[in-house]
Amino acid sequence: MGAVSSLQQIADALGARLIGDGRMQVRAVASIESATPEDLVFVDDEKHLAAALKSRAGAVIAGPFAETFAATVDGMRPLLISDHPKLSFARAARLLQVGSPSDDSKPQAAIVHASAAVHPSVKLGPGVVVEELAVVAERAHIGQASRIGAGCSIGRGVKIGNDCEIYPHVTMYPGTTLGDRVIVHAGAVLGSDGFGYVRDGKTGRYEKFPQVGRLMIEDDVEIGANATIDRGALDETRIGRGTKIDNLVHIGHNCQIGEDVVIAAQTGLSGSIVIENGVVLGGQVGIGEHARIEAGVMLGGQGGVLPNKVLRGKGVAFWGTPAQPVREYLKQLAALARLAKK
Repeated sequence: MGAVSSLQQIADALGARLIGDGRMQVRAVASIESATPEDLVFVDDEKHLAAALKSRAGAVIAGPFAETFAATVDGMRPLLISDHPKLSFARAARLLQVGSPSDDSKPQAAIVHASAAVHPSVKLGPGVVVEELAVVAERAHIGQASRIGAGCSIGRGVKIGNDCEIYPHVTMYPGTTLGDRVIVHAGAVLGSDGFGYVRDGKTGRYEKFPQVGRLMIEDDVEIGANATIDRGALDETRIGRGTKIDNLVHIGHNCQIGEDVVIAAQTGLSGSIVIENGVVLGGQVGIGEHARIEAGVMLGGQGGVLPNKVLRGKGVAFWGTPAQPVREYLKQLAALARLAKK
């Protein structure tokens, strides 16, 4: 259980209004159906409030709609009133999981499992944990309170920031740098060579183009299981702050991914693509090399963007291959359907 556990502590941390006993303790978050008296649940729609209040949950995070209801019911379980209940619930879950260290707490020494292989030149920050059979190569640097999961391979000179969570069997090639609070799920491969070859016109054979660049991953990025991100060929691939990458995503060399981008599962990005801030890519999207997706664009599942193309329009949803604004794409589908009936 984390250090933050009373409802008053949670309300203060979230900036939520507390109705009820702030001394009450909660230990975890849960769904309405599975909650126990030590759990916190949330509702972001008034129609679900009654179910939450009838559940076994110890307390409920709800929107302002719950205030009027609370004023008419005596002895109701505590409520935390938030303008964005789902977001507050997510933040509460994080507080309950990690807690808040006390001011007088001293950083703990790094813990390295006996079966792990950590080169003597590696720098381990306070509170680092290196689990079973992990390998950390020379001159790597792992920041304070980061965890390296079982069976990970951390390459020469890799830099990992503070409070990172690296799950089992992640591989990081040399030239990879992670910021703070990065989460990398099991089986991901970071910093591998890009798919770059030069064809000899005389022999028809392919020769490898140099893949000697870097991979830079900024703060608060999350990378899903079995995702692969190539380093730059000569310069760098960069993943911007706060970007969230789902399982089984591939990002090719030299890509520049902006901040707060969301990329769903099985999406594939060719090399040298620019994805600007706030873009949302649905599942199984495919984007050709040197394409640009400008800020705030949404591209629906299985959408395709041809090489060198640009999609622009903040808040505009695109769909289809080649990708078009959804309204235009649906009109074309309807026209094809009418032709098929004739």
